[in-house]
Amino acid sequence: MSKRGKSLFSISTLLASFFGAAMIAVAFAYFNYKFSEYKFIDFKEWTFYEKSDVFTPKEEKYIVVFYSSRTKGTVSLLKNLNLNIPILAIDYYNEVHPNTENTTFLRAGTKTSLSFIQRFNIYESPSIFFIKKTKESLYKQDSMIRKLDNLKELSKNIDLL
Repeated sequence: MSKRGKSLFSISTLLASFFGAAMIAVAFAYFNYKFSEYKFIDFKEWTFYEKSDVFTPKEEKYIVVFYSSRTKGTVSLLKNLNLNIPILAIDYYNEVHPNTENTTFLRAGTKTSLSFIQRFNIYESPSIFFIKKTKESLYKQDSMIRKLDNLKELSKNIDLL
């Protein structure tokens, strides 16, 4: 009977290395896919209005809040929010509201509203996400879309988003 010595390079080591590399590749591909899911918004293609004027973005970053003006107190809460990033408040019902220092109230035609809702997969109101300027009028979604249970909590939770 001959004694077999254990080799340092065994089949189990080979398989463990292979599966470890495969898991890393899958994780990378998943997060790359999730990041590519973020959508773009071109303000030259989609026309939003502030009162009767066409909205033209000027800032590098915005917080986009899609909300319903029919929910009691929502408009006054949005008017009084004081955050370090300007807010674009898009009303589901397209009502006209005066802008404040930190909040720009936007409305749009039916086609633009439906395209916006569909592109960003908005199912709840109020919903929030960040956008960041990439080119002149082209902005890219810079966060996941989250439903806000309570707009009063927005200023407290802005760092968590």
